[in-house]
Amino acid sequence: MQAVDRPGTDDPALDVTPGRLLALRRHLRTGGGGHWHPDLRPAGFPGRRRGAGLETIDVRPFVEGDDVRHLDRNVTARTGTPHVRSFREERGATVILVADFRAPMLWGTRRALRSVAAAEALALGGWRALEADGRVGSLALAASKMRYVPPRGRLAGMAAAAGGLAEAHAAAIAAAGAAAAEPTLDTLLETALGLAPRGASLVLATALDDPGAEFEALAGSLGRAGQLKLLLVQDAFELAPPPGAYAFAAEARSRRVGWPEPVSERIEALARVGIPAMQVDVRADGDALARAWDLFDGWS
Repeated sequence: MQAVDRPGTDDPALDVTPGRLLALRRHLRTGGGGHWHPDLRPAGFPGRRRGAGLETIDVRPFVEGDDVRHLDRNVTARTGTPHVRSFREERGATVILVADFRAPMLWGTRRALRSVAAAEALALGGWRALEADGRVGSLALAASKMRYVPPRGRLAGMAAAAGGLAEAHAAAIAAAGAAAAEPTLDTLLETALGLAPRGASLVLATALDDPGAEFEALAGSLGRAGQLKLLLVQDAFELAPPPGAYAFAAEARSRRVGWPEPVSERIEALARVGIPAMQVDVRADGDALARAWDLFDGWS
């Protein structure tokens, strides 16, 4: 098991940095097979849509140079003077990347900590949203504190979200070993809903440690409404434990219900209560995570 003994090591297995999260963007284009992702363009961000868009933001009197195709017949007839509609381009989805960086996430037996894998999977989800003209923000629970970055578009949005995740993860590593009680996952979701803009969707990366009494009901309601996707982070030891009996000590708050049932059964159980979930194998590299996102119902 990998040790967590000091912060600031800049070790890819132990630390989350904005640069590494931003660099994951390249994996969306190749999908591991050398081909462009079918939803993306070589230039990076999609170009401006043709036309004026479908969202009306204003109706005003006609002035010379206005497009007569935008005349509002109803207002023109009612006032007796020509009026036109103004439009703006419709935006894609607003996505909040929600990271569980509590103490139970700070361990791993292969490649990286569960918390690091969670941040990587979230970053790929964020890039998918941005490439579909969306906006991205982040919320992380670490060392009993919430760190929220409001959603923004384009590279600035992803850079800010990645910075928020990296800052929260560093705080979690620095506080590793502290005996402080930590909030449950249902509290994290409730906080995310309170902070996120209306209509935003949540992507929650967690191993489901200590979900809380209200988690299933709240997450199921959000999932059925299309507002939540869950990334179920699994260490190699959880996916394929060596044979034998293992002694362990854990307080009730840090015990995960249902483990070690097969991950497929856990995902099916989540789906039955309305929570769409994707497995995140800690051993997976960027290409493998991108392929998992392609198979999952992503944001594009």
